[in-house]
Amino acid sequence: MQVANVKVSSSYTRKVRVNWFGIFAPCSEPSQRAVRSGHKLCPTNSRAQSGEACSLLGPCRVLKSAFSCIRPRGSWFVNRPTTATRVATAPVVDTPPKTSVPSSGDPWEDAKWTKFKWTVYRGVAYDLTPYLDRHPGGRWLLNLAIGRDATALFESYHLRPEVAVAHLKRLPVLEGFPVEAVPQAPRPNDSDLYIAIRERVRKEVFKGSEVKGAHRSGSEGAALAVLSYAVAAYTLYTYDANPLTGGLLGLGGAWIGLTIQHCGNHGAMSTNPIVNNLLGLTNDLAGGSSLMWRYHHQVSHHIHCNDDALDEDVFSAFPFLRFDDRLPRHWYHSYQHIYMWILFPFLQLVFQVGDWKALFDNRTVGATMYGASEFERQTVIAGKLAHYTLLYGLPAILHGPSAMLAGAAGYLFTQSIVLATTFAVSHNIAETKSLDPGPTRDNLDQPAVERDWGVQQVLTSANWGGDVGNFFTGGLNLQIEHHLFPAISFLHYPAISKIVADECRKRSINYAHYATLPEILSSFVRFMAEAGAAPQKPVRRDGEMVMLSKL
Repeated sequence: MQVANVKVSSSYTRKVRVNWFGIFAPCSEPSQRAVRSGHKLCPTNSRAQSGEACSLLGPCRVLKSAFSCIRPRGSWFVNRPTTATRVATAPVVDTPPKTSVPSSGDPWEDAKWTKFKWTVYRGVAYDLTPYLDRHPGGRWLLNLAIGRDATALFESYHLRPEVAVAHLKRLPVLEGFPVEAVPQAPRPNDSDLYIAIRERVRKEVFKGSEVKGAHRSGSEGAALAVLSYAVAAYTLYTYDANPLTGGLLGLGGAWIGLTIQHCGNHGAMSTNPIVNNLLGLTNDLAGGSSLMWRYHHQVSHHIHCNDDALDEDVFSAFPFLRFDDRLPRHWYHSYQHIYMWILFPFLQLVFQVGDWKALFDNRTVGATMYGASEFERQTVIAGKLAHYTLLYGLPAILHGPSAMLAGAAGYLFTQSIVLATTFAVSHNIAETKSLDPGPTRDNLDQPAVERDWGVQQVLTSANWGGDVGNFFTGGLNLQIEHHLFPAISFLHYPAISKIVADECRKRSINYAHYATLPEILSSFVRFMAEAGAAPQKPVRRDGEMVMLSKL
C-alpha cells in the first residue's frame, strides 16, 4: 500500500492511499469541501492522446467511489483547477477545468438558488416548487429532476412531449441562474431515430389512445400474477423455512424486481401515481430500495447507457468484475467468466450495503439524490426493517435460527442469480459493448452530449425471446424498447419492437436480438472472458468527469 498526496486546491492537500487495485482511497481525515473539485484528478485525456492507457488513478471513471466517504452532502464545486500526483510513479499533469462556477453563483451551494427546487431543461432553469404536488406522474418521480439538467429524463418519459413542454413553460423561469454550471444532459428529441420511432408508436400502437394513458395501462393482470405468486411463496416459507421454500420465495423476489417494482418505479404500471408508487415500494419488501433504485437506474443507467463514466452499471462491480475494457485490467480478470458465478449469489447482500451507504452519503455510485425528500428517506428505513422482519425475524421465531438461515440463504442466492443473469446479458455482449472499432464503440467514444441518444440506446442494448420472456421479465428481455420508452407498460413492447427493428433496418443501425435466453447468456459469458483478457483501452473523451461530479 502506497501513500500519495493529492492536491485538490491551492490551499489544501489530502493524503490518500493507493491500494493494490490502483484506486485512490482516502485516508480517514475530516471532510473538506475542497475535495469536491476532485473530478480534475484524472490525467486520462492527455495520456489518451498519446495512446497510453491511464494507470494513475486506476478506474478513473469510478472516481466517485474513491471520494464518496468524504463527500458530506451532494454538491460538488468545480471552480478550482486541480492536479494529482502519485509519488515516484507518475508525472504531474495539469488540466484546466472544463467547467467553472460562474459569477452568478453555485446553484448547489448559494442560498440564492438553494431555496428553489430547480431543474434545467434545454438551457433554461425552472422552479419546480409549484408543480411538485400537481405532477400527473407523482412527486416522487419529479423529485428526480431536482438539482440537475433533466432534459433526457423529461423527453424520454413523455410520449407526448409537446403537452409536457406546455406545462413546463408555465413554471417560473429563474432569471440569472448559472445554467452553464450545470452539466448538460443528452437531448433525446434531437435524435431523428427516436422521433421517428415515437411518432410511429403513437400512430400505430396507441392510435391516439395515449391521451387517456393507454401507454401506462395493460399490465394489471401481470401485477396480480406476480403478487399472487409472491404471497403463496411467502406462505410456504413461513410454514416451513428451508432452502427449497427460500428458493421459491427468491424466485418471487426476483420476479418482483424484474416486473412490478421495475415498471412501478418507472411510473409505467398504472395511470395512477399512487399505484405506481406502491408497486415500486415492493422493491423494498424484496430487499432493495426503491429510492436508491430510481436514482441509480433512471438518472444514471437509463440516461447514459454503457457510458464508462456516467452509467454506474459499468463500473460499480469493479474491481471484482471488469465489464468494460476501458477499466484497468488485473490478472484475475482473465478468469472472471468463471468466478463471476461464485459472486452472483451474493448480489442481494451487495444491495444491502450499497443502499445503507447511499442513504448516509445522499448518493448512489452514479447519481446524487438532490431531490430525495425526508419521507422518501424514511421509507428506505421502514422498507429495510420490513424486509428483515419478513425474511429473518418471523421465520426465526416460528422455526428457529438454523431453519431461518437455511431458508434465507435459499432466498438470497436464488434471487441474486436470477437478477444478475437477466440484467447483465442486456448490455454486456459484443454487440452492445464492442471491444473492437465499429458503430457502438464510435458512439460511446463521443462526448455524452454529442451522441445521438436514440442510437446510443439501440446500440448499447440487446433483446432476447418474445412474449413469454416479456411477461416473466417485465419487458427486460426487450431491453432496446425499454430503454427507448421506460414509461410505457412492458406489455406493449412486443408491438413496439417491430417498429424499432424496422426503423433501425432503414438506417442500417444494428438491432441485436437473440432467440432465447441461453443464446444471449452464452454470448454474455464469451464477452466476459474477452473483456477480462482485453488490454485497457485509453479513454478518448473529456468532460465526463465534470458531469460525473455534478450528477
